[in-house]
Amino acid sequence: QVQLVESGGGLVQAGGSLRLSCAASGRTFGNYVMGWFRQAPGKEREFVAAISRKAFMTDYADSVKGRFTISRDNAKNTVYLQMNSLKPDDTAVYYCAAASAWGIRGDHAYNYWGQGTQVTVSS
Repeated sequence: QVQLVESGGGLVQAGGSLRLSCAASGRTFGNYVMGWFRQAPGKEREFVAAISRKAFMTDYADSVKGRFTISRDNAKNTVYLQMNSLKPDDTAVYYCAAASAWGIRGDHAYNYWGQGTQVTVSS
């Protein structure tokens, strides 16, 4: 069992930056692939980024590639999402999630979810 708690969301102007954090409980954090998803009002939840267990591999949605960076610190049981050059289209609730397998972007592959943190980008 893994419990996830996101933080770091907020209101930022277009072009600005935010850093999201997701703290995990338990001593098995390093066993999980970690991902970030987001859901904008009226839209389906979508994949944003993922990082493998030891951070050897990362994966990004095309819409955020080059602007967002996912990282993790297994000693701190925390995964991060650094978001730069934010756009109004990035406005959404951002969720972190944990999966047992690498390489599947669908949210059905993720077993554990945080409660989400709101990111709002003003134009």
